[in-house]
Amino acid sequence: MAAHTLYGGPAIVVDFGTSTNLDVVSPKGEFLGGALAPGIEISVDALAARAAQLRKVELIRPKNVIGKNTVEALQSGTIYGFAGQVDGLVDRITAELMDSYSEKPTVIATGGLAPLIIGVSETIDHHEPDLTLIGLRLIHERNA
Repeated sequence: MAAHTLYGGPAIVVDFGTSTNLDVVSPKGEFLGGALAPGIEISVDALAARAAQLRKVELIRPKNVIGKNTVEALQSGTIYGFAGQVDGLVDRITAELMDSYSEKPTVIATGGLAPLIIGVSETIDHHEPDLTLIGLRLIHERNA
């Protein structure tokens, strides 16, 4: 609801939380479905737990894609890898939407880990950290 109210038209909301959720909204504001993937922190935790020689690293954007040590390589693979995953899913969802609608969707990032990916993603148009709260406020106002 918030995505459509703020930006109109079709939208893809990418929520970077425990899982990475991509929610697809029609030009009329209808929820069409989406895609779910493991979240960034869950993936890092799983790698550290299952790979004996790899430990959990601080999630920060590395200066370069090519890591010069294990920590930088893990950070690069995580940050740029998730950006690539999201960009790939957004491109595929957009292509599917364009079969039914002529308007390209607006891509909105939200969730606690969105700032890690926004600067390296090629498809995210806007960052709305409070999108869920905005939606709750809109629902409250509509029902008041």
